[in-house]
Amino acid sequence: MSGVQNKAEYVIHNFKPIYDGRSRVLMLGTMPSPKSRETGFYYGHPRNRFWKVISDVCGEELPGTRADKIAFALRNHIAVWDVLAGCEIRGADDSSIRNPIPNDMRKILRTADIQAVFATGTKAAQLYKRYCYLKTGMEAVTLPSTSPANCTVSYEELYQAYSVIRQYL
Repeated sequence: MSGVQNKAEYVIHNFKPIYDGRSRVLMLGTMPSPKSRETGFYYGHPRNRFWKVISDVCGEELPGTRADKIAFALRNHIAVWDVLAGCEIRGADDSSIRNPIPNDMRKILRTADIQAVFATGTKAAQLYKRYCYLKTGMEAVTLPSTSPANCTVSYEELYQAYSVIRQYL
């Protein structure tokens, strides 16, 4: 691993949240990975399983483009955002996060009919609980990370865990 990858950098989250007034489920990651920032969209690593598992849970084809993913999420009443607006982080290593600044979840909650909040990984859940829960009053359900780094969780296990969102859609 090169020294550049080991160095922490301050990252500002610059993706708009995906939601509208009909969104019922809020899916929260931690912070966009370097690959997601490079592609300019949520869960942008080609081996990240988020869009595949969510589309399978909803019984739809895997959306390919950014526009397709936005349309898919809105059509299925799914809001997508991240817990953090900024932080120091080394690459995509959530355990290296320092000096986090949370997003204001009320931006979505004031407009959307959110029935449940889901964190797509343990670190997202921890950060949400620490920085957002008191303001939202909504518990976040922790789901397994869909990151390629979480290779111990099979696709079948992801599908089973993420299937819980169906009851809110």
